[in-house]
Amino acid sequence: MAPESDSHARLRSVEVSGNANVIEGPLRGYHHETYVFPLPGAVGASRQVRWKCREPYSDLLWFDRRCFSSEEQLLTALDGRIPGIPEVFQVSGTGLQRFIEGETLGSMHRSAGGVPDDLFGQIVDLFGEMVAVTPETLLIDRVCEAEDRPPDGDTDGFLARLIEFCEQRVYVQNLARFKLLFDVLGVDVDSFQRLRKHVSGLQRRPFCLLHADLHRENFIVDSDRRLWTIDWELAMFGDPLYDLATHLYLMRYPPRQEQLMAKQWRATVEKIRPGSSNGMDVDLPRLIDYKRAQSVFTDVIREALSLEAEPDRHQRRYARAGAKLRKILAAAAPPLGLDSVPSSSRIAAALERWHHEQADQAPPEK
Repeated sequence: MAPESDSHARLRSVEVSGNANVIEGPLRGYHHETYVFPLPGAVGASRQVRWKCREPYSDLLWFDRRCFSSEEQLLTALDGRIPGIPEVFQVSGTGLQRFIEGETLGSMHRSAGGVPDDLFGQIVDLFGEMVAVTPETLLIDRVCEAEDRPPDGDTDGFLARLIEFCEQRVYVQNLARFKLLFDVLGVDVDSFQRLRKHVSGLQRRPFCLLHADLHRENFIVDSDRRLWTIDWELAMFGDPLYDLATHLYLMRYPPRQEQLMAKQWRATVEKIRPGSSNGMDVDLPRLIDYKRAQSVFTDVIREALSLEAEPDRHQRRYARAGAKLRKILAAAAPPLGLDSVPSSSRIAAALERWHHEQADQAPPEK
């Protein structure tokens, strides 16, 4: 997704920095066009700090609900309560986030690999810090609808609204364009009813702040081995066990370390907010099943659009995409109630056919 040369984010970055030559970007990212630069006139240690200015891509498909009106407002409210989050600096009405210098956890320790003990412990600490933040103690603007704010502890209601969002905003809203692919995968509106039945009956747990997207690329390790947590735009209030389920699903820890994270998470959150792990042994697998099911609907769209953006697509690329989606679908077969899963080659052929149909429907270039 290429930014326009005169995009608002770039123009604002030039204005704030005062020097187009010091701007780096746009940085690689799915949701935002982002530029990084130092502020003019900074002295001492501040001269080493860079800030980022960004704006969402205008044509981006959003697959997750938004809860807070501004990520910068959330980070400002969390200052002093959760260490290891970017500072926010206001310049002429523009909220700039501090750019954390370092490497992503994913670049240092790839998916399915173990995470070193010192960094692992900092992730556990983060969960403890978040469970202490409740809706009553973080009074900032929220943009989610009233029905997306179930009463404290109503974990069934919380998950039901996430399923509703996935059904309406991901599946139904994109059905006209991606129906061929959904049909080949064997998913439809009945899949959501089976999913609801599969995950219903969760134990009550007190709500807290959730990051909701804690994967390896959202952790930055600086030169002092301090772990920073970025990209809080999907944060919300809800079931603390959902945040753990999302984290385990996205991180792909080795089995031993996944079990250790669950054990240390339970000990940490119970010490700070008793009841946060109620029903964990039964509910955690069900919440992970929800994440597996959600990925079917989001990843088929992402994979198709990723292929569409490649000018030269080869059979091997379709084959890799087919294998990837089949693996995702097979993992989600139980919660979606699927009796069978199509082969990788059939999914790959559907992707290729879909792209040919999209090309045939595209208006001719002028």
